[in-house]
Amino acid sequence: MQLKSPKIISNINVLKPLVESVRQKNKTVVFTNGCFDIIHPGHIYILQQAKAKGDILIVGLNSDSSIKSFKSPNRPVCPQEDRAFVLASLSCVDYVIIFDEDTPERLIIEISPDVLVKGKDYEGKFISGSDYLLANGKKIELVELINGKSTSSLIERIKKN
Repeated sequence: MQLKSPKIISNINVLKPLVESVRQKNKTVVFTNGCFDIIHPGHIYILQQAKAKGDILIVGLNSDSSIKSFKSPNRPVCPQEDRAFVLASLSCVDYVIIFDEDTPERLIIEISPDVLVKGKDYEGKFISGSDYLLANGKKIELVELINGKSTSSLIERIKKN
């Protein structure tokens, strides 16, 4: 059985017209991204905060191959189809798009969201796509995290038990 949702967008050429129709209604487009492997309360909290920054929340989801290239050959734990389906099931998420690159920069430039949201752990660090967005009058918002909530720490706890 293949997991499907109208909120999971197959490629940028499908997403761009959706974004344009939203913009024509003067709605604020928010973008965030991540691996979202083994979704936990920390993820949900960030996504809810991101949604509160605008009207439409687009989540860029790292593909399985993308995660393997920068995390570990043993990651992700959950395949991209499962991760996309769970994200799409959340009421705060409007669209999910999977990307293969290590960073979402190309996707951010193509979508040009009004607001890019990342966790406060990015404070003082380079954020992919931020140069382009700031040069075009867009916002970068850093939101609070829940201490101790991460997929890596969850995996470590599971391994110990």
